[in-house]
Amino acid sequence: MKTIVIYNSQTGFTKRYAEWIAQATAADCLALAAAKRENLDAYEAIIFGSWACAGGIHKLGWLNANLDKWADKKLIAFCVGASPIESPDIAPALRKNFPEPAFQKGNVFYCPGGLHYEKMSTPSRLMMKLFLKSLQAKKDKTQAEQEMIKMISASYDISDRKYIEPILECLKR
Repeated sequence: MKTIVIYNSQTGFTKRYAEWIAQATAADCLALAAAKRENLDAYEAIIFGSWACAGGIHKLGWLNANLDKWADKKLIAFCVGASPIESPDIAPALRKNFPEPAFQKGNVFYCPGGLHYEKMSTPSRLMMKLFLKSLQAKKDKTQAEQEMIKMISASYDISDRKYIEPILECLKR
């Protein structure tokens, strides 16, 4: 099956996952900016990945705008975020960002990445630092808030190739 992996990455985690998927499937792999200039008609499967922040997925509008045009293709989407895969916030965020039929098909996935403060855009870095300060200033923090403070206080990487396995399985179906 002729496949392309298209990604939008801010700090490198989504790009890493896109490249892992492309390597495992012998797919073409392009950044979203380059893919927008390409004719994708020859592809039977399109895998789109982008980064998640504060419950939203960046550049998801581009994918949604092309869904009707690609109705005859196998479509898979994944997002990469800073939360561990066990986070209870992931499933509701995926349901919010993807229309119910897409979510029900089982072709939407989450891959944990991490934070690279050094590679973030200035607005993103400021937003994270403000969020951290507001959590630190809060009195009577919950256990989850205390864990969040530890997690986002510095850059970290929790990405792992094993998280692409469900995506690869979906592509085979």
